Amino acid sequence: MNIYMHLEITVRELDSKLLMAILAASKGHQVIISGSMEINMALKTGVLNPGIVHTKSLTPSDKKISTHQKIIDNKSIITSIDEEASINEFGYDKFAIERYSEVTIEQSSAIFGWGTDDVSTLKKKYPEYSHKIYKTGSPRVDLWKPFFSDYWVKSKNIISEPFLLVSSNIFVTNTQPFHESLKFNRDAGYMHRDPDLFKRSFYSMSNNYKKLYEFIDAIKYLAKNSNGYSVVLRPHPMENITAWKNFLEGVKNIHIIRKDCISLWVKNAFAIMHNGCTTGIEAIVSQKPLLTYNTTQMNIEDYFLSNKLGHNIKSKEELLKKTNQLFEIEKHDNKTNEKPTIPSLVLEKLYIDKNELAAEKILKVWESLNTKSLSQSNNWIKFRLLLKIIELRNFFLNIMSKLNPKKFNPIKENQKFQSMNESDICARATRLQSILGIDKKLKCKLLSKRTILIKID
Repeated sequence: MNIYMHLEITVRELDSKLLMAILAASKGHQVIISGSMEINMALKTGVLNPGIVHTKSLTPSDKKISTHQKIIDNKSIITSIDEEASINEFGYDKFAIERYSEVTIEQSSAIFGWGTDDVSTLKKKYPEYSHKIYKTGSPRVDLWKPFFSDYWVKSKNIISEPFLLVSSNIFVTNTQPFHESLKFNRDAGYMHRDPDLFKRSFYSMSNNYKKLYEFIDAIKYLAKNSNGYSVVLRPHPMENITAWKNFLEGVKNIHIIRKDCISLWVKNAFAIMHNGCTTGIEAIVSQKPLLTYNTTQMNIEDYFLSNKLGHNIKSKEELLKKTNQLFEIEKHDNKTNEKPTIPSLVLEKLYIDKNELAAEKILKVWESLNTKSLSQSNNWIKFRLLLKIIELRNFFLNIMSKLNPKKFNPIKENQKFQSMNESDICARATRLQSILGIDKKLKCKLLSKRTILIKID
């Protein structure tokens, strides 16, 4: 069976898609992990034969509906798990309208849910298609489990000294200007489906500026008064890392790093600090101490689920005291052997099966959808040639946009999709095989900087 997985944000999704790919390839399936442009063009031109196209959302924009219809017309089928997830909000009703519709669900063959909340809401909202909606859990959550701790080995990007991880999602530093973000949401139909979004965006941005200052002030205070640890600030993939470097310029013991998956940093930190961030939920599942920093000055509405978790910290003085305590516990290895329980409000959002991975559940559904037409062999030489053509086209378009910006729109750097390295990808795949106990010889090949092929060698 041919499986084509859409990768949008590498630092968020790459490792979980590698997990699914390794499991699928070990069963004899051929798997491509790539950007949507490469997959869609290869299917459109017939370079790739029909297969399962696993996408990151079913957002009902006109563009996505049209793209998905072309995929279906070319005899492929669509499955999806929403990578935005909405696991950090209470309820799922608004998300079920913003990110799905009768049309996009009808176009899909299977929809995978993170947990009870999203699955039950989607089935209630779209009862005609309830048979397509599966409670599998998310492969990203699979990798949060202690079972995969050995996967997150220290890379060359991880600092050697002990550190507190500060996970940021303060979008006033967004690489996309605020007015462009509003335009994107309007063009994608979000404001039509949620009439209050325009007003709420302005109020949220105002509060985020307060939140930004409080975080800068707290980070500087921690760096100055820590008792032997550093602070790693991890900007969200859509934040402007240069802005953070300017805000914290000259401050010692601060590392501003966005390389690698956030899970790698969570696993190697002695504690995690956040406000309103999904990483807070990951920290709880990963059994890491969590500091929820929420001062009265921030004026952050308490609608984030993650803000109900961990140690609730109200001042920078309290933050320093608690962080130092956690560091001393880590330094002297005074950890308790008792495994902390995951709160019920998290388990409503995340389906965590102790006996089977979410990735394994998804693979079983894929295999139930398999047909002969989805299992035709591909000509990988032709596909690789198409990828080279795409790369050359983008290279020349970039040159032309610099030479004649009035005629050619400037090509912006893709902050979401970072170029991949074959030795790094293959090392990750090997670690996954070892942890999963898969002894079959698999071929892991980088066909381009944005495309991975995994299959039995």
